[in-house]
Amino acid sequence: MQKKTFIVLLIFSISPILLSAQAKWADLFNGKDFTGWKQLNGKASYEVIKGEIVGTTVLGEPNSFLATEGLYKDFILEMEYKLDADMNSGIQFRSESKPDYLNGRVHGYQIEIDPSDRAWTGGLYDEARREWLYPLEYNVPGKKAYKKGEWNRIRLECIGDVMRIWINGIPTSNVSDDLTQKGFIALQVHAIGKQEEVGKKIRWRNIKIQTQSLKPSPPDDIFVVNLVANTLTEQEIKNNVSLLWDGKSSAGWRGAGKESFPENGWELNDGMLSVMKSADEKTRASGDIVTIGEYSAFDLQFEFKLTDGANSGVKYFAIEKDGAALGLEYQVLDDEKHTDAKKGVVGNRTQGSLYDLIPALQVKRGQHKIGVWNYGRIIVFPDNRVEHWLNGYKVVEYQRKSLMYQALVARSKYATIPDFGMADKGHILLQDHGDQVFYRSIKIKEFIKP
Repeated sequence: MQKKTFIVLLIFSISPILLSAQAKWADLFNGKDFTGWKQLNGKASYEVIKGEIVGTTVLGEPNSFLATEGLYKDFILEMEYKLDADMNSGIQFRSESKPDYLNGRVHGYQIEIDPSDRAWTGGLYDEARREWLYPLEYNVPGKKAYKKGEWNRIRLECIGDVMRIWINGIPTSNVSDDLTQKGFIALQVHAIGKQEEVGKKIRWRNIKIQTQSLKPSPPDDIFVVNLVANTLTEQEIKNNVSLLWDGKSSAGWRGAGKESFPENGWELNDGMLSVMKSADEKTRASGDIVTIGEYSAFDLQFEFKLTDGANSGVKYFAIEKDGAALGLEYQVLDDEKHTDAKKGVVGNRTQGSLYDLIPALQVKRGQHKIGVWNYGRIIVFPDNRVEHWLNGYKVVEYQRKSLMYQALVARSKYATIPDFGMADKGHILLQDHGDQVFYRSIKIKEFIKP
């Protein structure tokens, strides 16, 4: 008798805790109708069938969105979805529709649903703005999270500037960004252009949200895209990423071939490191700047913003000699207005290229407009494989020190320079080409060579 009484008391003592945990979740969809939702942009079909929202493609319509009437800032969202056929879709969050922006077109963050061979489900796309923020090429193991033909579970955590996505419990994306802090949640039925794509369906169910007493999941080890200027997230620090520029001083940098940072020509202001425009090459006051440290295998990230007709570059494995520094160059250029884009061979001097050696692929799609920040990335692996990235696209890939690399050098402007780009380590360099260009969020993760 005493044992039964104890069990009953234990149940009653635990149940308030359980009820409290359950009370944190609120249903966004009542399972019956679209109370609290509204349709925006396209006229794809949305129905409630057996407690599920069913979206169906319609020919000749733009992207359609079933959006919450409520706006959400910090939250944790979970839901399940299933594709009846292969079709691209997505889930908007912190999104907006305003008459003064593309005539009300829905824009903002989107969890990608992509059953194609590309397998970017769980990536983060910026609908009708900057395009890809986190393609799954940044996190290749995450490509395996999606289960074709089955119900898939999505978890999204938006807490402060940090946005993290899981598909079926597997982390797929991690982005920190402060462009939009609040907005609606919406279910997308993607536009189609072929008759055979008519009638494809996507289903959503068990849509629930937390908005109070939010507790973020522990950090994991996937790559982080941090677009909040000159900051490091908790997960970046855990992943051994460090700022190469602190966002306010010249610490860690000096003039190329010099002992100190240039007194003129470079500005450190408002979280930006900028080279100032010179009247001509003779009046160029600053010259290139380099890191005090040298690096051999690393993941370098940086943001850059061009002015009209500007030319600059980020060099790596830069070696100083006779008051200057030479190195491999990630081209930073206004391709439309600077003549250098038309020089070289097959576009190997365009933005994102390995300057005068390898042209950037997909560069037109990856470029942002002049005056808008671009996100660059250079990865040098311990085995000397090198990648250039531009705004989410891998645009260059090569093997440093290989015979092919040496053949490219032999046909370039560097042909007469012994062992060009072959050093085991070197400085990171920001180029002064006499044009105004802005840099920020320069950070690095060093790899340990085996």
